[in-house]
Amino acid sequence: MSKTLGFEEPVIKLREKIDELKEIAKTADVDMTGEIETLETRLKQLETQIYSNMEPWDRVQVARHPMRPTTLEYIEEICTDFIELHGDRSYGDDEAIVGGIAFFDGQPITIIGHQRGKTTKENIRRNFGMPHPEGYRKALRLMKQAEKFGRPIICFIDTKGAYPGKAAEERGQSEAIAKNLFEMAGLKVPVISIVIGEGGSGGALALGVANKIFMLENSTYSVISPEGAASILWKDASLAKQAAEAMKITAYDLKEMDIIDGIVPEVSGGAHRDLQAQAKSLKDCISSALNELNSLSEIELIENRYDKFRKIGQFIELEEM
Repeated sequence: MSKTLGFEEPVIKLREKIDELKEIAKTADVDMTGEIETLETRLKQLETQIYSNMEPWDRVQVARHPMRPTTLEYIEEICTDFIELHGDRSYGDDEAIVGGIAFFDGQPITIIGHQRGKTTKENIRRNFGMPHPEGYRKALRLMKQAEKFGRPIICFIDTKGAYPGKAAEERGQSEAIAKNLFEMAGLKVPVISIVIGEGGSGGALALGVANKIFMLENSTYSVISPEGAASILWKDASLAKQAAEAMKITAYDLKEMDIIDGIVPEVSGGAHRDLQAQAKSLKDCISSALNELNSLSEIELIENRYDKFRKIGQFIELEEM
């Protein structure tokens, strides 16, 4: 059974009640159609009420849901003939980032993304989705390969951040991220990035310099986690809920500030409720963006990316005294 989030408790209990009545009707041969229909109507109303009024902290919890679909699950649903490629040709292979070549609606693409686990064993194997520098160098190797063969690049972002350990710093974590930012800015092929879970700090941005950036409805994208921000601002990580509200980290906040290009709606209750339906929405979004970007020339793609990031942010000119 998937983990229940606090704000979801009324919905979960009502679903369980409906399932219980259905089981009784089935085993006892009792007609309970009316009662079940009444409860299902109430369930739809309750879901609309709860999921349309989620606070930023609620969305953080959904983005972190242990059963939330991962990069490899989406690749399996939206692509065909995926071949995973490994290694950075310098140090080793980092399983916190996966990537390779595949077909998307018949078009060859390169697809790359952060990969976390769903069990403790898998999370340890994937380093909880926090890449070492060789992971980012692998991603860049695949991007340059895609540019060489004229393949569009799709990136899935889902990480708390780059791994901050001593070994990662010794192997050039900051340099690896910085080089990705620099090289992605000048790629001559379409680049689309989608935040599918957590998008944390430079570890996320290293796959985020794209022509089009989208976020799943309940994903987050920020320079630091709410707990980290609360620890710095108020010396108290327990104030993460207040930090999440102040940081403007939700898809709706970022769309309003024109940092992202669009929001991919999630199925009721979050992407983990229905992988196939969520993958279809994601595929439709990517398909539409690719159709638009495929019509641009190499120079137009680079200029489009440059203009996009130059326009992010606001400033006010003060009159001279």
